[in-house]
Amino acid sequence: MDANEPQKGRSGPLVGYRVLELGSTAAGPFCARLLADFGAEVIKVEAPEGDPIRKLGKQVDGKSLYAASICRNKSIVSLDLRKPAAQALLKKLMPHFDAVVENFRPGTLEKWGLGYEQLKELKSDLVLIRISGFGQNGPYKDRPGYGVIGEAMSGLRHLIGDPDRPPSRVAMPLTDYITGLYAAMGTLLALLAREKHGNGQTVDVALIDAAFSFMESYVPSYEKTGAIGMRTGSRLPNSAPNNLYVTKDEKFIHIAALADNVYRRLVTAMGMPHLAHDARFAEQNVRSAHEEEIDAIIEGWTRSYDLEELERLLDAAGVPASRIFTMEDVFRDSYYREREMLLSVPDDDLKAVTLAGVVPKLSATPGNVVWSGRRTGQDTRTVLKRFSDLTDDQIDQLERDGVVFCDRSSNSTFPKVADVERSA
Repeated sequence: MDANEPQKGRSGPLVGYRVLELGSTAAGPFCARLLADFGAEVIKVEAPEGDPIRKLGKQVDGKSLYAASICRNKSIVSLDLRKPAAQALLKKLMPHFDAVVENFRPGTLEKWGLGYEQLKELKSDLVLIRISGFGQNGPYKDRPGYGVIGEAMSGLRHLIGDPDRPPSRVAMPLTDYITGLYAAMGTLLALLAREKHGNGQTVDVALIDAAFSFMESYVPSYEKTGAIGMRTGSRLPNSAPNNLYVTKDEKFIHIAALADNVYRRLVTAMGMPHLAHDARFAEQNVRSAHEEEIDAIIEGWTRSYDLEELERLLDAAGVPASRIFTMEDVFRDSYYREREMLLSVPDDDLKAVTLAGVVPKLSATPGNVVWSGRRTGQDTRTVLKRFSDLTDDQIDQLERDGVVFCDRSSNSTFPKVADVERSA
């Protein structure tokens, strides 16, 4: 196989960088997925039983649709890193990589002889991205952690939901994605520093830190006033009007008219321009003290119109507003097609699958999606032959010993590059 085959079809500013992903579930794989979207060659190492994320979400014909997305653009290698032979094999591969992403509990890599000091001996300028629940140091570093635990401990969870009910949650791994974003940014910063100074480093990203960073406005507020903050349902505190309102046809529309000039456009569209001069509502800081009153007035108005009519009226008036989209709404809306946020991507098992598009949009060096997530062990043999001196017979023996796993349902060659089309 052409040694450059895995790079064919890739684009983006990270083409030429190679990343080894040792993570599982969400935060680590999402970090590496972002890097892969922008051209990095990402090789994911997962256990023979597969990443747990393959068991989450919907499946079609045994294919994990979640894995189809979060494992996209990656080569998939299966090693049992609990075995010394697999650890030794990983060390052979290490000199070929610029960065390693891992999200094991702190100390796991060290237990395997794969700590940063050992890895630096194999690749002196290696960047190691370490994602964990509570960080690589501190009093809780040995605790197991999931994103939702970081969400709870950071204070973020305390703010999600309605004030008269227990804290709620978003129906997706929110904190894992926040952490993955920070980890990807940390990777880029460390690689940029390496370009300037020639040195690698570790990037320590904790789930709890990442979630807590979103609480920044509450930190000085508590320190100076003792204010703790509380759940406010669909309303954003101190930014009235910014809430969800019921329509005539018993649907919901969210209106965000917190800025004074937008508020004036809203009340004009409502046919109530006098509210722009009402002492209770004229300025944003005053409106926040009377948010119950202004919300009641607005909902009295929204209940007079069906949702679609309201959307047209508010759009014409330049007032930010939207229905609460379902995924069905997303697939119907032209925005997602025109912005290339729904991509029809080649898939080895399903022929094609629609995946979320690449963010952000770069004008000169955009990222892209070349193929969807592949099967466990699909590229084991190909990758081992590229980056080590192992023969097919030796790989076969490693497989018999349970050190590696090779998917045998295909020839494990990289997919032919096809144009990724916007989903219809």
